[in-house]
Amino acid sequence: MIKAENIVKSYGSLKVLKGVSVQIQSGEIVSITGASGAGKSTLLHIISTLDKADSGEVLVDGININSLNDSKLAEFRNRKIGFVFQFHHLLPEFTALENICIPAYIARKTKKEAEKSALELMEFLNLTSRATHKPSELSGGEQQRVAVARALINRPSVLMADEPSGNLDSENAAQLHKLFFELRDKFGQTIVIVTHNEELASMSDRRLFMRDGLIFDHKV
Repeated sequence: MIKAENIVKSYGSLKVLKGVSVQIQSGEIVSITGASGAGKSTLLHIISTLDKADSGEVLVDGININSLNDSKLAEFRNRKIGFVFQFHHLLPEFTALENICIPAYIARKTKKEAEKSALELMEFLNLTSRATHKPSELSGGEQQRVAVARALINRPSVLMADEPSGNLDSENAAQLHKLFFELRDKFGQTIVIVTHNEELASMSDRRLFMRDGLIFDHKV
């Protein structure tokens, strides 16, 4: 599903990634771990098309993302990749249902189509009763589940998560961790997670350990 070859990335004089290569299979849950500054989030942002490498090649679902112009890349990202971050980035003026529908509208789906898909996801995520609530009326765990539903609305091939449980208490974090595996089982999702959470990392199918801009270990 994802193949990255010899990825190099610098910011000014700081070389963050120093020739990283990795392959992630379809339906696999992979965690990327390591100390702060190891390059984990930078690698995630590059393989998820949010940032561009200085050199190297990235293929997602067989498509070389380096070959896409900005508009094609944005369309590819909207269709193929879902994102979950530590901070939910929900729009405060919209309801939970409306927040979830936004990527579907960007993909030019009708209001009826978008809301049907959103409500199905909300039922799966036990959020149906919160559909008309705004983010300020939701708990932290509910906000993160709304963010997960938003990431899944276009049925992406890959779900990318950057410290997804970093802002949750232990109970909600445990529920979110379990949810990732339920999503994989139900939707066949490939999931890549940057995390400092040892419990989540140990649950993954495979764990990549990064240090000083390189992958040093692959643990199954």
